[in-house]
Amino acid sequence: MKALQFDRTGSLDNLRLVELPVPDLRPGQVLVRVTAAGINPSDVKNVLGRFAYTTLPRVPGRDFAGEIVAGSPSRLGQHVFGSGKELGFTADGSHAGFVVVAEDGVVAIPEGLSALQAASLGVPYVTAWDGLERADTTPGTRVLIIGAGAVGRAALALAQWRGAETAVAVRRAAQAEEFAAAGHNVILLDGGALREALPAALGGAVDVVFDTTGAWTANGIEVLAPFGRLVIIAAPSRGKVELPTLSLYRRGGSLIGINSLLYDSRTCAQLLERLAQGFASGGLSLPGQPVEWAAEDGVAAYRALEHGSSQKIVLTGFAA
Repeated sequence: MKALQFDRTGSLDNLRLVELPVPDLRPGQVLVRVTAAGINPSDVKNVLGRFAYTTLPRVPGRDFAGEIVAGSPSRLGQHVFGSGKELGFTADGSHAGFVVVAEDGVVAIPEGLSALQAASLGVPYVTAWDGLERADTTPGTRVLIIGAGAVGRAALALAQWRGAETAVAVRRAAQAEEFAAAGHNVILLDGGALREALPAALGGAVDVVFDTTGAWTANGIEVLAPFGRLVIIAAPSRGKVELPTLSLYRRGGSLIGINSLLYDSRTCAQLLERLAQGFASGGLSLPGQPVEWAAEDGVAAYRALEHGSSQKIVLTGFAA
């Protein structure tokens, strides 16, 4: 089978398209022929050596959609999707023609959701759901989402599914126009104070700030309502930021760190099953179609993400 693989870390020059044997199964596992596999920033960072627990050589990739071709007889031929912390780190991942996953670590793709869309969901939606859940997002909660990447878009869709009042803050005028045209409350970030830019609909303060960028954590505290929650999933490259702790504690605020790499494929599947039900019922809006890249261009796709592309990229053609 075709696969992306790296045997050293530190540079994307170590990532290569290779031929590997189809992996063997152990009891309780299924073999999935990969139709599509999403790329996430953590996949790029993995090749760059940011995760000390990764074992080598390794096929990267956490998110996937495909068909079960071996394992549980009752599930053969089922089209499924999934994600998990082990994939690409301590077990070979999804950027290959086949991937081995725990039988209860995959979820049937619901009607109306394409394989490309399903392969784009895992990490962004697990991250967004975890953040909103731990921030106690319920109907009427005022939520400000900062960033228009995959996690930001997932958080916006999921917050609205939960009945929250939402606004989204973005850096680019084109992004602001896109969200405004879809009927969302939008803030165009220009380096100024967030409070003055908050839509009147959110009352000048919010219950939850979900900063998907790592760049607005300090400013986010300044717009929290009493007992507000600030959710973060990223940090500056040096890993440190100065916080207005006086403002945080006077508000009774909470800082919530979210790391999807705490959740294995079984745990992710439990969440993705709930999302599948939401998509199937029509209550949860379908994600947009990601950008499709061929497996042969997989290394170039990794480089595009390394250089800051905000597109959601999905690889196809490994099993061709």
